Amino acid sequence: MTDRPAARPLRRSADNKMLAGVAGGIARYLDTDVTLVRVIIAALVLLNGAGLALYIAAWLLIPEDGHDQSLAAGWIADRQNRRR
Repeated sequence: MTDRPAARPLRRSADNKMLAGVAGGIARYLDTDVTLVRVIIAALVLLNGAGLALYIAAWLLIPEDGHDQSLAAGWIADRQNRRR
Protein backbone atom coordinates (compact mmCIF):
# COMPACT_ATOMS: atom_id res chain seq x y z
CA MET A 1 0.00 0.00 0.00
CA THR A 2 1.47 3.34 -1.03
CA ASP A 3 0.86 6.63 0.70
CA ARG A 4 -0.91 8.97 -1.67
CA PRO A 5 -0.30 12.69 -1.29
CA ALA A 6 -3.22 14.73 -0.05
CA ALA A 7 -5.38 16.02 -2.86
CA ARG A 8 -4.95 19.72 -3.55
CA PRO A 9 -8.15 21.65 -3.98
CA LEU A 10 -8.64 23.40 -7.29
CA ARG A 11 -8.96 27.12 -6.59
CA ARG A 12 -8.71 30.24 -8.73
CA SER A 13 -5.52 32.10 -7.90
CA ALA A 14 -5.86 35.36 -6.00
CA ASP A 15 -2.20 36.25 -6.62
CA ASN A 16 -1.36 34.99 -10.10
CA LYS A 17 -4.15 36.34 -12.24
CA MET A 18 -4.70 38.45 -15.33
CA LEU A 19 -8.50 38.25 -15.45
CA ALA A 20 -10.10 35.97 -12.89
CA GLY A 21 -7.22 33.73 -11.77
CA VAL A 22 -8.46 30.67 -13.65
CA ALA A 23 -5.20 29.98 -15.49
CA GLY A 24 -3.12 30.62 -12.36
CA GLY A 25 -5.24 28.23 -10.32
CA ILE A 26 -5.18 25.51 -12.97
CA ALA A 27 -1.41 25.86 -13.37
CA ARG A 28 -0.89 25.57 -9.61
CA TYR A 29 -3.21 22.53 -9.45
CA LEU A 30 -1.38 20.81 -12.32
CA ASP A 31 2.03 21.99 -11.06
CA THR A 32 2.91 23.52 -14.41
CA ASP A 33 3.81 26.92 -15.83
CA VAL A 34 0.95 29.42 -15.92
CA THR A 35 2.10 30.66 -19.33
CA LEU A 36 1.50 27.22 -20.81
CA VAL A 37 -2.04 27.15 -19.42
CA ARG A 38 -2.71 30.66 -20.76
CA VAL A 39 -1.42 29.70 -24.21
CA ILE A 40 -3.67 26.63 -24.27
CA ILE A 41 -6.71 28.68 -23.23
CA ALA A 42 -5.90 31.35 -25.85
CA ALA A 43 -5.48 28.69 -28.54
CA LEU A 44 -8.86 27.17 -27.65
CA VAL A 45 -10.46 30.62 -27.87
CA LEU A 46 -8.89 31.35 -31.26
CA LEU A 47 -9.42 27.92 -32.79
CA ASN A 48 -13.07 27.26 -32.03
CA GLY A 49 -14.27 29.56 -29.29
CA ALA A 50 -14.61 26.74 -26.77
CA GLY A 51 -11.86 28.27 -24.65
CA LEU A 52 -14.01 31.29 -23.85
CA ALA A 53 -16.96 29.17 -22.72
CA LEU A 54 -14.67 26.93 -20.66
CA TYR A 55 -12.95 29.95 -19.08
CA ILE A 56 -16.26 31.54 -18.10
CA ALA A 57 -17.53 28.23 -16.71
CA ALA A 58 -14.33 27.80 -14.68
CA TRP A 59 -14.61 31.39 -13.41
CA LEU A 60 -18.14 30.70 -12.17
CA LEU A 61 -17.60 27.16 -10.84
CA ILE A 62 -14.11 27.18 -9.29
CA PRO A 63 -13.86 28.97 -5.91
CA GLU A 64 -11.19 31.63 -5.44
CA ASP A 65 -8.39 31.25 -2.89
CA GLY A 66 -9.75 31.88 0.58
CA HIS A 67 -13.37 31.15 -0.33
CA ASP A 68 -15.36 28.01 0.35
CA GLN A 69 -17.81 28.30 -2.52
CA SER A 70 -17.77 29.37 -6.14
CA LEU A 71 -19.45 32.46 -7.53
CA ALA A 72 -22.25 30.33 -8.95
CA ALA A 73 -22.83 28.57 -5.62
CA GLY A 74 -22.92 31.95 -3.87
CA TRP A 75 -25.50 33.29 -6.31
CA ILE A 76 -27.66 30.20 -5.91
CA ALA A 77 -27.45 30.41 -2.11
CA ASP A 78 -28.40 34.11 -2.22
CA ARG A 79 -31.45 33.38 -4.37
CA GLN A 80 -32.56 30.58 -2.05
CA ASN A 81 -32.15 32.81 1.01
CA ARG A 82 -34.24 35.56 -0.63
CA ARG A 83 -37.11 33.14 -1.24
CA ARG A 84 -37.34 32.29 2.46
